[in-house]
Amino acid sequence: MSREYVILVNQDGEPRGLAEKMQAHRDGALHLAFSVLLYRETPSGREFLLHQRAQGKYHSGGLWTNTCCSHPREGESLQQAATRRLGEEMGITSVREFDEIARFIYRAALDNDLVEHELDHVLVAHADPAIVPNPNEVMAYRWWPEAELSARLTQTPEVFTAWFAEVYRRTLASF
Repeated sequence: MSREYVILVNQDGEPRGLAEKMQAHRDGALHLAFSVLLYRETPSGREFLLHQRAQGKYHSGGLWTNTCCSHPREGESLQQAATRRLGEEMGITSVREFDEIARFIYRAALDNDLVEHELDHVLVAHADPAIVPNPNEVMAYRWWPEAELSARLTQTPEVFTAWFAEVYRRTLASF
């Protein structure tokens, strides 16, 4: 398996070079990331597609999070990276255009002695696609009604990834 690299950035999002992905997470180095959140409108209201990370993931296994997330590769646009990763994680190949609604920097200590320190671009799309999740990435998925998701984030925030509450907050603010 080839080594994965992340794009290191400064606070303004300007590239500073590359780092091996696991080393960047051990060091807590600021790097570029994206979070995709798909939504659909139903007769009973808006729903968001979340997935529960597989237990074997390198961090945050078993936690609920946005539809997919990852890091763009060198020379890859956020749109290309989101399309690639949505296919790799969720088996969704029908969504190819996303609205970038926000970006934010966060730092969070995680399990396995890793640190997420990311400039996270939030990408959303209205879609109701066919889903064929990769079991190495996803242990469960579901469409969450907005009211239920908002309540769960308040009542049991520990079942969600460190970044998800901010992704969700910024998504709601964009509507």
